[in-house]
Amino acid sequence: MGALGELEALQTCLLQRITAVELSLQTHSLHISFDCVADGEGAETTEARLSAILRARGVDDFAFKRVPADYYDRPIEVRRDILGAPSVEHLCKSIVLVNTQALASITDCSDRNNSKYYLVVIQYAARLNAENIKNFLYTLNNSKISKKKFNMRLAPEEESLKLTGFVHNAVTCIGMETDIPVILDEAITKLKPNFFWLGGGEVDLKLRIRTSQFISAVNPFVVNCSS
Repeated sequence: MGALGELEALQTCLLQRITAVELSLQTHSLHISFDCVADGEGAETTEARLSAILRARGVDDFAFKRVPADYYDRPIEVRRDILGAPSVEHLCKSIVLVNTQALASITDCSDRNNSKYYLVVIQYAARLNAENIKNFLYTLNNSKISKKKFNMRLAPEEESLKLTGFVHNAVTCIGMETDIPVILDEAITKLKPNFFWLGGGEVDLKLRIRTSQFISAVNPFVVNCSS
């Protein structure tokens, strides 16, 4: 083989190797792309989903904050400092209550005045007064339903998860699976400054929101339900 033939053979060999390397890189890149999807990269985050819902409802004064994994193992004063809240009274939680004595025909949340379930937003530092909620619902229904048919109790954790889509310590009333009527404790509306913290859809994600905007966006019943 002459010098020209050897050169052509060498060039062909080099081109084959370059092609092989390019194919290898493309395959590797494809694997990385699939791995990212499998790991959740590129998927909508909880923060992004809830932020979109809030903005669509006209809320612009809100913020999310990640907290340490041991957040709930710490004293409430430390949790206040982690969030930068003005007081422990600004730290609130969302709990699902079930009416265990509801009429047999009441099985869901379609009637917000007489729902099987209610989500109550209350301060961590406060104690829930279920009797006040019972009296409120009795009056809301124009006293046409016996008080005996209102018995509000904490819903089992599995029911709460099914209704809200959020696990314990992550429950929020934004972006729930079910349109559960919301009750906001009246004490929260009197906080200064006029905002509060609540669950943000994940255990280590918290949401700060302006109270007036929360009320406009969620349309809760405002009830004196703590002591």
